[in-house]
Amino acid sequence: MELRSLIFQPNLSHLFPTFTCYVKLKPSFQHLQPKELSLKFTRRRVGFLAIITPLILGGEDIFRTQNADAFDFRFVAPDMTAEEALRGVRNHAQDLLQVKDLLESESWTAAQRNLRQRSAVLKKDIYIIIQSKPGIERAELRKLYFTLFNNVTRLDYAARDRDGPQVWQCYENIVVAVNDIISRL
Repeated sequence: MELRSLIFQPNLSHLFPTFTCYVKLKPSFQHLQPKELSLKFTRRRVGFLAIITPLILGGEDIFRTQNADAFDFRFVAPDMTAEEALRGVRNHAQDLLQVKDLLESESWTAAQRNLRQRSAVLKKDIYIIIQSKPGIERAELRKLYFTLFNNVTRLDYAARDRDGPQVWQCYENIVVAVNDIISRL
């Protein structure tokens, strides 16, 4: 019964509250009449304000165009052919293996940054080559691809944790995987 009376009430102002704001004037303008502002906030307006406020206040943080020092998972380079990618793989693989100098000097953050940048380019090149191969050869190349980049990820985490033995084990696995991939391409 109580629910019925709520539904049939003609005045539903308690469901749609009205907020009243008063403008407080400076002492020099107190001779003017204070004006009353009446604003009605519906759920739709509150939702819109909840969505738009972070965009206005923190827009440059949300729409940042610079990449962080992380892996780049954009795989497709539409303007690159398989032949161009094959030429680049050897150079990028050598660049990836040059992380050894940074690991030997134990500059972990520089090694991580360098590893992430070099592996992202190599990852794109190898992916393009794998997609250009016939279906029979793809499975084996994908297995080597995942082995290589899983070890790159493990090396990144080991460098973050400054775990020397794990770093060198992952680096050796990367060298083996790079040599396997280059020999099969």
